[in-house]
Amino acid sequence: MKQEAPLHALASYLPEGTFEQVIDYITQYKVHLTITRERQSVLGDYRHPYQEKGHRISINGGLNKYAFLLTLLHEIAHLVTFMVYGNRVSAHGKEWKQEYSKILRQFVGKQYLPADVEGAVRESLHNPGASSCADEGLMRVLKRYDRQKENHYLVEQLPLGQLFKTKDGRVFRKGERIRKRYRCEEVPSKKVYLFSPVYEVELVSE
Repeated sequence: MKQEAPLHALASYLPEGTFEQVIDYITQYKVHLTITRERQSVLGDYRHPYQEKGHRISINGGLNKYAFLLTLLHEIAHLVTFMVYGNRVSAHGKEWKQEYSKILRQFVGKQYLPADVEGAVRESLHNPGASSCADEGLMRVLKRYDRQKENHYLVEQLPLGQLFKTKDGRVFRKGERIRKRYRCEEVPSKKVYLFSPVYEVELVSE
């Protein structure tokens, strides 16, 4: 389900004080912004102008305010990178990282973000992750501001051998950590998958 949001409604999704700066980008580049309500896996998406359509950005409206802001800025960085380089550079290459860092710097040091989020953003400025999900430190901090869902935890919070369910209903058993990820076995296929420590799952009782 998609919702076309009037621009002033955008303020309710953003941390206090950030609306004016964000709206400058939206209006400057004539962005068609869509806020989606039921998208589990993708936080945000940017589509460059095509035929009659201009810049399009969609953001998952279920994100907390700080995650929403950072995801929107992430997509705006894709837009700016496209404007400068076209399709000649990789999606999350050094050019995108430069543009994202440049945009993020305009939002730090202004008390828009809680101290823990600000600290995590500052740490990621020199080398932003391809998504907030790819930056585990930032993801962990952002999760603190999510509305608490009953029986939901990060994979790293579960004990070894615990059964858990992913958003698509598949059931896994948590295994050992291998370098940065957890080796988990799908039940009953016994196929092994690697999970990020900060992936959110639902507890399953035996």
